[in-house]
Amino acid sequence: MENPLGLNGIDFSPEINMVRYLQKIRQYPILSQDDEYQMAVEYQKTRNPELAKILVTSHLRLVVKVVSKYRGYGLPTSEMISEGNIGLLYAIDKFEPEKGFRFSTYALWWIKASVQKYILNSWSLVKIGTTAAQKKLFFNLRKIKNRLNLNDDRELSPNILSDIASSLDVSVQDVTDMNMRLKSHDGSLNTVIDSSSDSGTEWMDFIADNKPNQEDVLAYSETMQYRRKLFNQALICLNKREKDILFKRRLAEKAQTLDDLSKFYHISKERVRQIELNSIKKIKKAIGIPG
Repeated sequence: MENPLGLNGIDFSPEINMVRYLQKIRQYPILSQDDEYQMAVEYQKTRNPELAKILVTSHLRLVVKVVSKYRGYGLPTSEMISEGNIGLLYAIDKFEPEKGFRFSTYALWWIKASVQKYILNSWSLVKIGTTAAQKKLFFNLRKIKNRLNLNDDRELSPNILSDIASSLDVSVQDVTDMNMRLKSHDGSLNTVIDSSSDSGTEWMDFIADNKPNQEDVLAYSETMQYRRKLFNQALICLNKREKDILFKRRLAEKAQTLDDLSKFYHISKERVRQIELNSIKKIKKAIGIPG
């Protein structure tokens, strides 16, 4: 996992053993306001990683507290904590203690931003929240529904939709669309269709593979090799100038203009065009293509 400050010795990824992780972070002391300020000022001057480590570990519990508010999205808590910890690291790097704010106040924004970015990226294959208003809607709609005891999947009434839209400064349609997305979270293609069966059949097993099989790939490769061989043999029928003009006009990555070639060969642009077309006719005739 990315570590912006390059700190060693801190378990930033709780993985699946959350109990052990929570017990571990409780061992780190919480700094007093004065100690926090002094360490932050010193770190700003020296960039001493040991000071950063103390500042980070003393606020790991803040990350867990923030993540606890986002558990309703069905994403792994350990992953959200990991992302929140990364936000904490960035906060340490950007913090300016002379402005008078507590570090926890400043870090809160970075932690929330990291967790919310992870949720938005992980929630759906379809991008959710392209504007600040839509992101606000995504993260507040569930909270509002819980407050109104609307925890089931029933449709929201027009009055409720209107009230939510008004409070979040979005359209009623935006609220309706977001509510549908929240109710129909993306499913996994690796989900077993019938858990009571021992077959282990997943939805993935019913998706057709449109990629060409090995026989088709081999046949295509042999065809292309044969065509290249014919083309190279046909080039023998062209003289040096015809071959050069054909390559520069039709086969080069960046085709040269008629004007450039006319100046190079000291002939008219029309003559260059005629040589190009005649060369193509010779190639077609040599490999047996009509026209």
